[in-house]
Amino acid sequence: METMTVERVIAAPVEEVFAWLTTTTNYTRSPLVVRCRLTRRGESAPYGVGAVRSHLWLIGWFRERITRYEPPYATEYVVERSLPPARHEIGRMTFAEVDGGTRVRWTTRAEVSVPLLGPLLTRRLARPIITRTFGGILDAAATALATASRPAA
Repeated sequence: METMTVERVIAAPVEEVFAWLTTTTNYTRSPLVVRCRLTRRGESAPYGVGAVRSHLWLIGWFRERITRYEPPYATEYVVERSLPPARHEIGRMTFAEVDGGTRVRWTTRAEVSVPLLGPLLTRRLARPIITRTFGGILDAAATALATASRPAA
């Protein structure tokens, strides 16, 4: 298993950053994400505990279930199914108010499910692609939220 973490400070209030990043249909604003859908609403909120999300990225397809939802500070998920197949322990986003905006820390722990080669493929191929995709999504959030908060001229 590999742990992959990407961090960014996004120049927007924590509530706005949390809302943007937990609404996964926004992820398609990143060039590496093709399609994202909410396939089942959560218990207390659309993207709350129990919600099921379906993502199609350039690297594969993922069905995720939300396991923790504590606005505006944390959300966690597990990948229930994926193509290519992978073992997944946890996905977590945490949000903290800092000078200049909100620090987002996105962590996942996973491994490609290929006998003997899984760890190597995860380290050499999956890790850089996943961290680049997470970074692209965080960059898209920063751009969208900066645009949203600019005063009209």
